[in-house]
Amino acid sequence: MIEAHCLTKRYGSKTAVEDLSFTVRPGIVTGFLGPNGAGKSTTMRLILGLDAPTAGYATVNGRPYAHHAAPLHEVGAMLEARATHTGRTAYHHLLALAATTGIPRRRVNEVIDLVGLREVADKRAGGFSLGMGQRLGIASALLGDPATVILDEPVNGLDPEGIRWIRNLLKGLAGEGRTVFVSSHLMSEMAVTAEHLVVIGRGRLIADTSVEEFTRSAARTVVRVRCPDIDRLKGLLAGPDVTLTTCGPYTLDVVGLTTDQIGFTAADHGLTLLELSPQRISLEEAFMELTRDAVEYRSTAAGETVAARSAS
Repeated sequence: MIEAHCLTKRYGSKTAVEDLSFTVRPGIVTGFLGPNGAGKSTTMRLILGLDAPTAGYATVNGRPYAHHAAPLHEVGAMLEARATHTGRTAYHHLLALAATTGIPRRRVNEVIDLVGLREVADKRAGGFSLGMGQRLGIASALLGDPATVILDEPVNGLDPEGIRWIRNLLKGLAGEGRTVFVSSHLMSEMAVTAEHLVVIGRGRLIADTSVEEFTRSAARTVVRVRCPDIDRLKGLLAGPDVTLTTCGPYTLDVVGLTTDQIGFTAADHGLTLLELSPQRISLEEAFMELTRDAVEYRSTAAGETVAARSAS
């Protein structure tokens, strides 16, 4: 389990993380989301003791990371996949890590096979592609067979097969009862991988909830209606608290009315409906909706890039 308690980190006059508290529980994949500059990497560094908090603290399995006698056996982390000795082979990079932490040689071979690097195990890491480097970073994180796994953008650089592999790996680790905390910019992937989300913006907590509840909290109730006499239906549905958007031939999106209200109105006036269905908001749409005020930079309609706001 990972617990953050009122974490704050300031760099001079800039506050990267402010009064941030959340819990990452074992047995499920928890996604860590936020716009660029939200403080995700800083938060992960604070959890791992790589930066000292200005205030607050974080614990892993009840203790600060630095207080674990054998941290690699407790916590496996990948914050920067390229943090390897470029002159070493994948095998010898992992072997060196194992030798310094009392991990048996057989475990090196196990993780090489686990991440699919057997064919390139004897090649120097400096010549690895981005995707291969990601796999080596994940192998390093899993080397100690840790109870807690922290990965920053693990799917970066992976092809579709690799993305599917990491998805199944993360779910498998959580299924074994491990704590899995993973950041990603791929909302579509988080939607099918994570069960719980911690979302931050400008260093502050925005949401700590299930994926389902997160999307529901951001969603307006939108009903898709298809009707041959769409103009007449629009006139019947119009009202002060109703938004009607034409989005195709015979097709209307309605906000402010339920499916029952629309259906009864159509029936009362003899209108035929070809479709009447509530629209489910995607995780990406929910993320954009709930973090719109936390975006560091935003493009204008004309394409200019302007600073939305400076970090508080």
